[in-house]
Amino acid sequence: MKNQKMKKILIIEDDPDIVSLLEIHLKDHEYALSTAFEGKKGLEMARAERFDLVILDLNLPGMDGLEICRTLRVEQKSTPIMMLTARSEEIDKVLGLEMGADDYMTKPFSVREFLARVKSILRRTEVLKSSEEESKIKQKLQFGDLVIDLEKRAVNIKEERIDLSPKEFELLSLLASHPGKSFDRSRILNLVWGYDFDGYEHTVNSHINRLRRKIEPDMNQPSYILTSWGIGYRFNENA
Repeated sequence: MKNQKMKKILIIEDDPDIVSLLEIHLKDHEYALSTAFEGKKGLEMARAERFDLVILDLNLPGMDGLEICRTLRVEQKSTPIMMLTARSEEIDKVLGLEMGADDYMTKPFSVREFLARVKSILRRTEVLKSSEEESKIKQKLQFGDLVIDLEKRAVNIKEERIDLSPKEFELLSLLASHPGKSFDRSRILNLVWGYDFDGYEHTVNSHINRLRRKIEPDMNQPSYILTSWGIGYRFNENA
């Protein structure tokens, strides 16, 4: 990593011992670290500077991690987010993922697995950036009134901007880039979220429903995102 631009990571965690542990191991990999021990301060830092990754605790004083994640996604901040929590209930994982988190780890966790996931998220981000740079030939996808600008990460219908979360945009881009191809939910989770979340395929359903509400003229008869019964979803090749 010495010959590359140092990756900047923001840790928002109120437990000093966990912060110290993460700092020790992340600094060994030459990441530039910033820390916040309180929710509102962490959100302020995430807004003020561009980070390559935010490591976000769920239970924080001042503002909890779910609210921080939701706020950043509503503000169209596409910075990858890894959530940490002492909770193990499925509902917390589902909420975190549906609000736009890229990964989720439950304390206590293996430092080796944690570092592997950090590297995976950062590597995937680099691949996405490279793909966008290499796709200059096909910067825009157009299907009738729907226009997807891959370079600007913008979606318009009848020249009106449609606000999508980062995951909604990536989901739409994936399907629209392969019209007619059916993707099962597990494959979508892997490609869009960049990690295998076994048992959380319903997260895809929730994102598809929100996406349809934003882009479909008629939710009951979708024109763009179709259901491939028994498989998953596909983009209408005849749109």
